[in-house]
Amino acid sequence: MTSEQYGFINSCLQSLVIEKFGQETWDKLSSLPGVQDTFMTYMVYDDILTLGLVQEACLLLDVSADVFLKLFGEHFFLFCKQAGYDTMLRTLGGNLIEFIGNLDSLHSYLALSYQEMNAPSFRVEMTEDGKMLLHYYSDRKGLYHIVPGIIEAVAREFFDSKVTMVVLNQSEEDERTGKKEHVVFLVKQTKQASKTTDQDHSSQKRETLLRKMREQCVSLAGKKHGWDLIRAVVVSEKGSLHCTFSPSYPNKLWVEEKTFCNAFPFHIVFDEDLKVRHTGVNIQRFLPGLQARDAMLDQWFTIIHPQVTFTIESIRKFINSQFVLKSYKDNHTMLKLRGQMLWMESLGCMLYMCSPKLRSLQELQDVGLHLADLAQHDVTRDLVLLNQQRLAEMELTNQLERKKEELRILSRHLEAEKQKTETLLYAMLPRHIADQLKDGKSVKAGEFEVCTILFSDVVTFTSICAACEPIHIVDMLNAMYSKFDRLTNIHGIYKVLSHFWLLFGFGSLKVETIGDAYMVVGGVPIPTETHAHRVANFALGMRIAAREVTNPVTGKPIQIRVGLHTGPVLAGVVGEKMPRYCLFGDSVNTASRMESHGVPDHIHLSTSTYSKLKDAGYNIQERGQIEVKGKGQMTTYFLLGNPLVSEDSIMGKEVGGPCLYRDDLHSQSKEESDKVPDVKTVRGDTPSDGVFAPDPTRLASITPFAWDITPPYETNENSSEISASNFNSRLCVLF
Repeated sequence: MTSEQYGFINSCLQSLVIEKFGQETWDKLSSLPGVQDTFMTYMVYDDILTLGLVQEACLLLDVSADVFLKLFGEHFFLFCKQAGYDTMLRTLGGNLIEFIGNLDSLHSYLALSYQEMNAPSFRVEMTEDGKMLLHYYSDRKGLYHIVPGIIEAVAREFFDSKVTMVVLNQSEEDERTGKKEHVVFLVKQTKQASKTTDQDHSSQKRETLLRKMREQCVSLAGKKHGWDLIRAVVVSEKGSLHCTFSPSYPNKLWVEEKTFCNAFPFHIVFDEDLKVRHTGVNIQRFLPGLQARDAMLDQWFTIIHPQVTFTIESIRKFINSQFVLKSYKDNHTMLKLRGQMLWMESLGCMLYMCSPKLRSLQELQDVGLHLADLAQHDVTRDLVLLNQQRLAEMELTNQLERKKEELRILSRHLEAEKQKTETLLYAMLPRHIADQLKDGKSVKAGEFEVCTILFSDVVTFTSICAACEPIHIVDMLNAMYSKFDRLTNIHGIYKVLSHFWLLFGFGSLKVETIGDAYMVVGGVPIPTETHAHRVANFALGMRIAAREVTNPVTGKPIQIRVGLHTGPVLAGVVGEKMPRYCLFGDSVNTASRMESHGVPDHIHLSTSTYSKLKDAGYNIQERGQIEVKGKGQMTTYFLLGNPLVSEDSIMGKEVGGPCLYRDDLHSQSKEESDKVPDVKTVRGDTPSDGVFAPDPTRLASITPFAWDITPPYETNENSSEISASNFNSRLCVLF
């Protein structure tokens, strides 16, 4: 038989983990398979979920189940108080024994609202030597460690006492409904020491009272003797003898049998053999068979609570519990009764004073009853009406919780989609510029007096495209760009999203083709002193990475041409519907010329880039003067390598290696690194706000974006006549 319980228990467990061990611990726990992160109070959950949650919590926190369950028991009591049950709990009894004895009644009341609740049962037994035994019965095995936590918290909070509990016996009782766990605790209760001032006050009060009693005793010593003297002393102090009250019973019960059966329409009297002696009038109306001469109660009813065998001995054992009986379903209807068992010793019979167990007006109608069928003195009338309102409130609360959970899930999905959108946006635009655009701010263009620009392309790319299927080209470029994108994160440079439009006209249809160009820039949009070193190391890494990509035609590693140039640019955002961060300036043109006039598998440098690298330990070879289209004669160089840095460091594979760039050592926090000076002109020698070379161990978590890139542009014949010194003639690349 599977057991279920309400989300209130799971919410308490969640509250315990968060309050005692922190939100991060609960986040880890809720992320495990099969574990939810939120629970609705009035929704029913399978016990398997709760037990699994306890088990995972014990493993995560590295604590034993008994320790965790006892902690849960203590927290459960406090959680119930905070949930609004404080006053209800305080009124259960004036001492711990009365409190425990009325727990079953509380569970019976709560079952009116929580119909699926399967609560444990408690029974207190006082031994002949004055010891207190607590009997715990439950359908759920292994959870009895919760009980000491609850009882100790109750004793401490309500009765200012300390309780220790020891398990005396743990067994399984073969009851009517199956195996039940039965645990017997020995309960030792000691009064906690009060505050010193209270102790002193109480002691003084006691001494004063004793002194008065001694004086009174002396004054009456000559007049009264023995118990008369003691009685006179007590009466003179208290005014009445409260402690000696004894009830008075009539010699004859002045109630007619007919009046009794009408006044208590729901009652049953049965003997030790469970033979029915008489019943109330309404029970006779619903179950006329009970009027038969030899009617047996266990043939018409079964005990629902407490779950004991239907014998007079079991009933007397739980005489202080509230009993719920359910009639066997016949052709008519099923009746549930709830009430108290009273043993009549002189008659050898049991009186069951009860009322119909009803949760709502709908159940009242289903049973075939009306409010008029309930006695005027029976509080079931008020209870049904009040619970009807309570059920409506619970349903409304449940709906609100479901809507809240739906909104939480939608909010989480929305946040995930927002993260995806921002990741995509930050791949297209610099972060600080994207943030300004999201805030609706305009982005001013800025001049960067010095930066280093890189262009690269695949050698014989046109021939490869002519000999291969398009999907092979896409796969090759995707593999290459993914490796290059990873290197941009390592060296802290910015990838330029460049598109070149090759348009083939088919009437009004135009087709965009994929290109092989790759462009990055160092020192833009965040200035850094080591822009040339970063781009140079990136270029060396590109050449290594390209050898890992296969030419789909020849099956050999592809070859790339790389060109670098250092110079000034103007950068800004162009467009509104599809904003692009653009670089303007002849430096872009010169960098492209370094690539197009380069040699396969070589890194071609302009003179300005060479001047930035010549004293940094790089292995550089002079190429000499060459004719550059649109530039005339230029002295250029080849970057062969960097002896000071290993290939693993360049590729980001060396974990815990030295920092590659000196300005990274002085970088500030990430928030400061995102800030860009709000000026139009940014000096190249301005110290960087901090461009971080990411930890290689974190690079696996960075999602690469493989964009379809074409050659940045083609220089027409007119542009070849433009002087390189004329900065007013500007080309732009959109990215």
